[in-house]
Amino acid sequence: MTIGITGGIGSGKSYVARWLTRQYQIPVYDCDREAKRLMTSDVLRPALIDLLGPDAYLPDGQLNKPLLADYVFRDAAHQAAINAIVHPEVKNDFRRWTDAREGVVAIESAILLEAGFTDVVDVLIAVEAPLDLRLQRVAQRDGATPAQTSARIRRQLEDEARRAAADYVIINDGRDFGPQLRIFIDGLFAHLPQNV
Repeated sequence: MTIGITGGIGSGKSYVARWLTRQYQIPVYDCDREAKRLMTSDVLRPALIDLLGPDAYLPDGQLNKPLLADYVFRDAAHQAAINAIVHPEVKNDFRRWTDAREGVVAIESAILLEAGFTDVVDVLIAVEAPLDLRLQRVAQRDGATPAQTSARIRRQLEDEARRAAADYVIINDGRDFGPQLRIFIDGLFAHLPQNV
């Protein structure tokens, strides 16, 4: 079984993912981290150079993040072009990752729905948090201003759309969501074959 975990920036989805690993030893594939890794690999490097030009990578081999950000945020079609290169390879990498594991696994992605990953999950958890708390979390984590975070939130899918697609919604507002999530996960485990 694969559990999908999604939510907007600052919602606390990574905290939920870590909770699942800590409480249930469920391995979690972090799409954001793995996409960054793949974008510096030989798998995606040629396509990104074709799209962005020879300055797509710095002399040390790292992705030219300012160039990428400028390209992506200049035009929605540019972001779609990047996504068309990166998302299929992330999905392939996730499938390879799950093939090497048994039992329950999870995948964490802010754009799980937008990236078309619903076909690789059996159960979807949407994580939400009040806007003021999201702004505070991102400021502490990334040093982003409220205006910068709000702009990123506007580019993401709205909570209502995630909620409509989810099997379970967690409000990660700083209170203990553990008991409710534990009931949900225990219920899932009760329906799994005994050898999982």
